[in-house]
Parts: sequence; structure tokens; C-alpha cells
Amino acid sequence: MEQTEKIYDVIVIGAGPGGMTAALYASRSNLKTLLLERGIPGGEMNNTAEVENYPGFKSILGPELAERMYESTMQFGAEHVYGDVKRIVVDGDYRIVEAGKKTYKTRAVIIATGSYHRKLGVPGEEQYNGRGVSYCAVCDGAFFKGKKLAVVGGGDSAVEEGTYLTQFAEDVNIVHRRDTLRAQKIIQDRAFKNEKVSFTWDSFVEEIKGDGQKVTGVVIRNKNTNEIIEKSVDGVFIYVGILPQSDAFLDLGITDEEGWIITNEHMETAVPGIFAIGDVRQKLLRQITTAVGDGGEAGNRAFSYIEDLHDRMAAAEAAAETAD
Repeated sequence: MEQTEKIYDVIVIGAGPGGMTAALYASRSNLKTLLLERGIPGGEMNNTAEVENYPGFKSILGPELAERMYESTMQFGAEHVYGDVKRIVVDGDYRIVEAGKKTYKTRAVIIATGSYHRKLGVPGEEQYNGRGVSYCAVCDGAFFKGKKLAVVGGGDSAVEEGTYLTQFAEDVNIVHRRDTLRAQKIIQDRAFKNEKVSFTWDSFVEEIKGDGQKVTGVVIRNKNTNEIIEKSVDGVFIYVGILPQSDAFLDLGITDEEGWIITNEHMETAVPGIFAIGDVRQKLLRQITTAVGDGGEAGNRAFSYIEDLHDRMAAAEAAAETAD
């Protein structure tokens, strides 16, 4: 495995909105900063057609916002390389980041690898992603004013987000593979009382239909009777689970049982010098704005951590010289 010669102050893993903000803050503080990303900078923003809830823009295309953030991030000298991080090794005051066939040495790491939505894996899901298929009601609900929607799932997210969508849509049908919901009772009660919410029980979505441009319907199969029905809908919101991109960090002991990274309010994990931000972090709201806020806090805290590290090293050197 090839090790790079340069020693960085901060390595940011992931170039979504949180990672780019962290790299911006770190490099602006004159820290040697490396941004490591395995794909296109921007993360999930590149899969978002329009963003209407980011301050400063009434509406902006997700890829355009990603590009603007990237340009801003790189202005203070941060480096950017592509790499798929496999693990982090703690080596005294240093952290060794293994990515592909290369290793990078740094004093601090900010993990910003995000999360991903569990997919249904049915025909039409990928084709109409961003064109009627969504995994975020807060992000996309406003695009469906007066429309008919299907929501897939029966947990807290599905039922809560389904109820949220009724402020825009005229009809929301929740499709659940069981005959009872898994959501908390208070969330269930709100949905049952909402006249715009209906339920299709013991069923699963078998296919998402479209006209080549946008979603037009869903094919639903009842698991008990095998009966198939096709519903006309304008959008499908899928909530069958969100998973953290944290496999590379499980051996560090910084995650909960589900793999979400645990931090305090300063984005610090249980391992000194390792921070985590954005959607990979154990938190409730996962949005561009919250990721950006996390990134600013982590970039600032990384600077403080490295300053303290320098002070400790200088004190140790002084003590060694005195002893000699």
C-alpha cells in the first residue's frame, strides 16, 4: 500500500454539503486540508432536481448548488482527491486513512460519508428517481401541490412524512406490507384522523409506472390474496429504511448498534481527533442546512484540537530538553 509523504492537519471524508463546509472552515483556518470523495462532489444534492429550502436561493438545481459549494470550498487551498476509504487507523497523535491502494497521514479526521435510503428494488424506481420517486418529503413535498401520492412503509418516517405531505397533496395513500403500522401510536393517531390519508394493507409495490418523463402510477400486490391493482399517482415516497455509510469505521467503536456515528454537540466522537458530521451522524433531521451547520462546527473544532495538539507536543519537547 502506497503512503503519501505529506502529513495533513485535517482529512475530510466525503464531499457532500457537510464535508465541503468542513473543508472550507479548516482550510480557511490555514490548516493543511484534504477532501477525500469516492464520487462527484455534492453527494445526494446531485440527485436532487430542485432545492427550495436552502437560504439564499428561492430555487436552485441540486447539481448547481453542489458546484457552487465546491468552488467556494476550494478557494483557500484545500486539496481534493478521489478515493474509497476502507478504514481509519489510530497511530498515536496521527490518524492513518486507508483509501484504495493509498494511505494518508493526518492529525484529525472529519467523517462526512452520509447515509443512503434502502431501495425497493422494483422496476421504475431508478428510472423515475427525482422525477416522481422521492425519499424525502421535506425536500420534495412542495412539488406535489394538489397531486395524488403513494407512500411506501409503515414506520415512524413513512407515517409521519405521509401526514406531512397532506399539506400539499390532495390524497396520500400509505402502502404497508403488514396489517398494522409500526409507527409510534401518537404518529399513527394523527394519520388515522387525517381525511387525506388512506391505507393499503398487507401489500407491497411491485412496480412504479411512468410515461418516460414522470411517475404516473404504481402496481401494488396484496401478499395474502395475490391480487394486483394499479393506482394512478403523481409521486411515490419511499420509507423502508435509512442506512449510514459507516462500514469503514465500525471497528473504531464510535457507532451505535445500527451504525450511526455518535457525537456530542461539537461533532466529536469517542476517539479524540475524529469528528463526524451530517447524515452519517446519529441525529433526527437530515438536510443540507443541518449538514452545513455540522460542517462549520467540526471545521472549527478541528482547528482547536490541532492547536491543543501542537501545544502538547511543544510542552513535551520542552520537558525533554529540560531533562537532558
